[in-house]
Amino acid sequence: MAELASAPRPGDPRPGAEDPGPEGPALEGTVHRSGILIVEDEAELVRALRINLRARQYEVLTAGTGQEALAVAARHPPDAIILDLGLPDIDGTEVIVELRRWYRAPIIVLSGRTSPGDKIGALDVGADDYVTKPFAMAELLARLRAVLRRDEGESGPGQRREAVIGRWRVDLTAHQVGRAATEEEAAEEEAGETLRLTPTEWRILEILLQRPGQLVGSAQLLTSVWGPGFQQRTNYLRFHMARLRRKLEDNPARPRHLLTEPGMGYRYQP
Repeated sequence: MAELASAPRPGDPRPGAEDPGPEGPALEGTVHRSGILIVEDEAELVRALRINLRARQYEVLTAGTGQEALAVAARHPPDAIILDLGLPDIDGTEVIVELRRWYRAPIIVLSGRTSPGDKIGALDVGADDYVTKPFAMAELLARLRAVLRRDEGESGPGQRREAVIGRWRVDLTAHQVGRAATEEEAAEEEAGETLRLTPTEWRILEILLQRPGQLVGSAQLLTSVWGPGFQQRTNYLRFHMARLRRKLEDNPARPRHLLTEPGMGYRYQP
């Protein structure tokens, strides 16, 4: 995969931004994880990290601001994030808070802030580790390997993430939707029926299914799927949620699983 130097900035023109059409503003590529995201505005440090990570066969994404980081992570969810706290637009702890609304993989803070309060604050809002500058590259890489091993152990490299919506079984790992057949139906041909979801529908569904029973705000969904600058495009969500309900719910007019919380957001109810 080619490196992403930065994500589109709010207000940048992009095809389809005004009209969601059948797909909405399409996601670039797939939603599979894509390596390590470096969130840092110091060019020389980014260069050193990129060289060392690529030498160890990691794919590298970069972002120089907090808003860019949120946009890149939403489009290409990485295996782990290395994050500076002193970003030029928003504080790194705010980035962690926003990421933890949907992102579950490891976050390592790499910061010049050395006070116990800064460390505790970052860990409390969701960071997995904290490395202070100046640092030894070997130590940072060892910590990265450790959090990746821990994350793999918790989720399991072959573990399947599944949910049932109506008569459909959604497999987030394989990106497949198949008929959730009963025992009586198991031998019938229709039990092998499958549904096709678009990349945008998959991204919305994945975010909701990762937080069963919890409200996910409209602004967060819009930022995670389309990027910063789209928080007011609630018509995009209405369009795609209606499509998801028509595909997945037994009665789209009275959904039981993909619920709307008027004026707030959406919820997946198991």
